[in-house]
Amino acid sequence: MTSRALTVAGLLLCWVTVTAPAADDSKILAPATDATPTPPNFVFILADDLGYTDIAPYGSEVKTPTLSALADQGLRFTNYHTAANCAPARAMLLTGVDNHLAGVPNIPEMLPSEQRVHAHYQGVLGDNVVTVATLLEGAGYHTYMAGKWHLGMAPDKRPSRRGFQRTVAMMDSGADHWEQRPYLPLYEEANWFADGERLTLPEEFYSSRFLVDRMIEFIDSNLQDGKPFFAYLPFMAVHIPVQAPQAYINHYMGVYDSGWDRLRQQRLERAANLGIVPQDTAMVRMSTTADWEALSAERKRYEAKRMAVYAGMIEAMDFHIGRLIAFLKERGQYDNTIFIFTSDNGSEASGPDDPGAFPLRLVPEHLGYHTDYDQLGLKGSYNSISPSFASASASPLAYFKFYTGEGGMRVPLIIAGSRLPRQNALTPAFAWATDISPTILSLAGVAPPGERYAGRPVLPMTGRDLSPLLAGTAESVYGPDDAVGYELTDHAALFQGDYKLVVNQPPVGDGQWRLFNIVEDPGETTDLASAQPTRFQRMLSRYLRYQQENGVLPTPAGYSQMKQLVFNTLRLQYREQIITALLVLLLLLPFFLAYRMKREKT
Repeated sequence: MTSRALTVAGLLLCWVTVTAPAADDSKILAPATDATPTPPNFVFILADDLGYTDIAPYGSEVKTPTLSALADQGLRFTNYHTAANCAPARAMLLTGVDNHLAGVPNIPEMLPSEQRVHAHYQGVLGDNVVTVATLLEGAGYHTYMAGKWHLGMAPDKRPSRRGFQRTVAMMDSGADHWEQRPYLPLYEEANWFADGERLTLPEEFYSSRFLVDRMIEFIDSNLQDGKPFFAYLPFMAVHIPVQAPQAYINHYMGVYDSGWDRLRQQRLERAANLGIVPQDTAMVRMSTTADWEALSAERKRYEAKRMAVYAGMIEAMDFHIGRLIAFLKERGQYDNTIFIFTSDNGSEASGPDDPGAFPLRLVPEHLGYHTDYDQLGLKGSYNSISPSFASASASPLAYFKFYTGEGGMRVPLIIAGSRLPRQNALTPAFAWATDISPTILSLAGVAPPGERYAGRPVLPMTGRDLSPLLAGTAESVYGPDDAVGYELTDHAALFQGDYKLVVNQPPVGDGQWRLFNIVEDPGETTDLASAQPTRFQRMLSRYLRYQQENGVLPTPAGYSQMKQLVFNTLRLQYREQIITALLVLLLLLPFFLAYRMKREKT
């Protein structure tokens, strides 16, 4: 290493213990000192369904001053990728292991019965992996969680049994943001737990405010002992139902009156000017994007407010993150805290084009919700953005949540801290969801698990340590031949160097493999499969190897995410009624047969 690199690394490692392992010169080395540096605190903030350009540091018009300030004190990743939906991403983020191996190939709500017969296809975090919280707790950290879990509800799967000492957790895929009620008929109630036990929410509740209140309470309770803390703050924002306080909604009334195409272009221009994407980035128009000008004036008005609520929800989340940061500054903890902010997947596009149309309004009405314009986003309303605005949320990327296009998998990642050597910097280096846990452990000076932990066999972390990027001692932690694979219900991708091999299935995709240079062409507009057949075949072979190595199972023929969700809802929610109906039919069958025989004789 050069003397300059050693100096930069030494500045970063003022947080790291002198026992931190260093395997080679790409690692950040601690300077020689007689004093043991104070281990850093960590605040890991996870947004839910946040698109690539949904925050100001990535080109958004949404006011996010807190996240902008963090970006000024850290590194923004422009080529960071995650899973295309929720629980698989959370499994990788917390364990550093591929989601299929960790037991979470998909969210449990959408798993077909043909796959559930396999032990690693249950949609809950397996016992064969160790969370970063468990490892940090073992190293003397206080560990806290406040937010969405979605990795298992059984007693042994709860966050209180996976390394978190204090927890308040929403266990489902989502829930109402104003009160304790489910957002899908799949759930009988909104399942909230505190320290492993069922929790009744307070009367005055808004999810982002409540979660930050609890996290402040947790951190404050143990500050006197001087131990570092790991605070995991997975927000429910901006997951369906999209809801926000009226004051924040008001900030965006009229902002989206020009429609999604205009917004998509504006975000592209800002992102390019910020260096988030290349200046000459092209983008496709998704088949799911409607013609704004063809809408009636009333529909335009309604769509614009749906997006205004979405933006208000993002700003509200940013405000409450700011409250947490203000608390840490007041308590003298800010300068010794590393902040990580990202999203679990790309923007949610499941909201119907017209939520008021029959039969689409039946689900909200069944759950006691309304979709009235005047009260949209407030208590009792059911709101979401359509695929058209979801495409703008991910601008200039293609696709969105559930799909392996860049819009479903490329999201913001900010790693920040007042003493980080790289301030207000960007990196185009590829990074993956499994890299977060190894990076946290490296900065904390805690060794990752081997093949056994606490007397049981476990899987080692496969993610890469990103700390050399934070220190400025490396331009990448992945070599040009290193490959990272991913699969979700036959939507699949393989990343290698600057290239991505990808297939998206119907109804939005066409089931054809394509090859893109996602560094030069993040909008995935130019398929290189024909121009580079050797690379195409080599990457396809490597993806097939990934499938085998990670136990990826084929998706049943005719599978549909929404159909499977409906089926699982009927199976779980109405199981007793269905069984009763079948028993009644069986009891009536002899009488029906006797009646038929009598009719035939006559």
